[in-house]
Amino acid sequence: MSERVTFTRISSGGPWEDRYGYARAVVAGPHIHVSGCTATVGGEIQHVGDAYNQTLTAISIALDAVEKAGVSVAEVVRTRLYVVNAADFEAVGRAHGEVFGTVRPACTSVQVAGLVDSRMLVEVEVEAYRGERSP
Repeated sequence: MSERVTFTRISSGGPWEDRYGYARAVVAGPHIHVSGCTATVGGEIQHVGDAYNQTLTAISIALDAVEKAGVSVAEVVRTRLYVVNAADFEAVGRAHGEVFGTVRPACTSVQVAGLVDSRMLVEVEVEAYRGERSP
């Protein structure tokens, strides 16, 4: 008989979560899955035209959810970067490296045709794992 997994949903308090039926993050046993995050704070898009700072802001929002789940950046195991403009990959990658350089999660970067608002240049997904750390 397998163990039953406990699910916990974490909200950021943003208006879209209730409207569209999702959580900022879901903790499923030891796994933490963070929904896509953009540089939107208080309903306002930050750093319009600046992919580097949009990436830092989106990562910060994602890591806030990770911390609410009881783990730290050190437990991040995977990131996904959805980038609108290929010319922004360097700036997005640099921002990602500044935050995750010592953690070195698996990472996928994908160019997309667009996000829900044309001022959004990048969307970030994060997955973390709450488990035993190796020395």
